[in-house]
Amino acid sequence: MQAPPNPGLFLAADNLACRRGDRLLFRKLSFRLEAGAACHVTGANGAGKTTLLRALAGLRTPYAGTVERKGALDLVDERTGLDPDLPLGKALAFWAKIDLDSPMMFEAYCERLGLNNLLEVPVRYLSTGQKKRAALARMMIWGADIWLLDEPLSGLDTASQALVSELVREHCSYYGIALIASHQPLDVPGMTSFAIEDYAPTETEEEA
Repeated sequence: MQAPPNPGLFLAADNLACRRGDRLLFRKLSFRLEAGAACHVTGANGAGKTTLLRALAGLRTPYAGTVERKGALDLVDERTGLDPDLPLGKALAFWAKIDLDSPMMFEAYCERLGLNNLLEVPVRYLSTGQKKRAALARMMIWGADIWLLDEPLSGLDTASQALVSELVREHCSYYGIALIASHQPLDVPGMTSFAIEDYAPTETEEEA
């Protein structure tokens, strides 16, 4: 079997707890994902899925516990990570100049994600689904080892939803890691899952 391109790749949380204002969202959350693993986080709106992903990405300080990882990480959420005033093609090209060696790869990513007819459209005018596909293209251009995807299927049609599952399967087959927070199921064989509500605090813990 071919060796992983990034030996020792992992993403782990140990006894993690996060708050939003005065509310404790979850606590005692621990997991470890290694190269090739995908994990689906489920939960109702407001239960803490987005907060968890932002804590894992280093964008939010946990209330307790630790996050560790080895490997480059990227988060795709409602923000595209692209300049909203630029045409989509130029906004993606900014990242391609930094991270891609081949212009052909840039063209291939745009074609696969159905963006070729949108490259002249300013990012701010894209629909929700188009922005989601643009953010996925940016993530693929960067080539992060660890994908954090927050509701990646929202705003997408059936074909695009199937494509997201396909991209996750491919990423993990090349020893990447994917953690996906979503209300909707993904077709990724071997993917583990947990519900964020399973780590909700007791009434006593909420009052502490």
